Amino acid sequence: MRAVIQRVRSAKVEVAGEIIGEIGMGLLVLIGIHEADRPEMLTWMSDKLLGIRIFEDSDGKMNRSIQEVGGSLLVVSQFTLYGDCQKGRRPSFIAAARPEFASPMVDQLVQLLRNSGIRVETGRFGADMQVSLVNDGPVTLVLDAPVAKTNLN
Repeated sequence: MRAVIQRVRSAKVEVAGEIIGEIGMGLLVLIGIHEADRPEMLTWMSDKLLGIRIFEDSDGKMNRSIQEVGGSLLVVSQFTLYGDCQKGRRPSFIAAARPEFASPMVDQLVQLLRNSGIRVETGRFGADMQVSLVNDGPVTLVLDAPVAKTNLN
């Protein structure tokens, strides 16, 4: 499981010209599900997204979490995070999970995040989406969930 997170002042996702998810200050989370991912990894990712300290404190240091600053999350599924560009000129997406597995995994992650009380907006799985954002910082990080269950710390 891979997430690209961006600290944003605002972000929105549109499908066919309709805004289907929009947030102010918070995190835009592009989430990709790998074919080898397992549901137990979702708790790790949820905890990491909710607890990662990338918002500034009163001293200007990245020392506060999304929960501490009262921000929101915009979660957008993106299978292309597992695109392999090593060979040829066209990316291979064979490592990305099939939609019938990935879609429920993304839904479960969103539910875990919502269970925390944080406002969570989403894109639409499998749709052609247009994502707009104002990156704050800019701050952009990549989170890769540990593969083995024994490494979920």
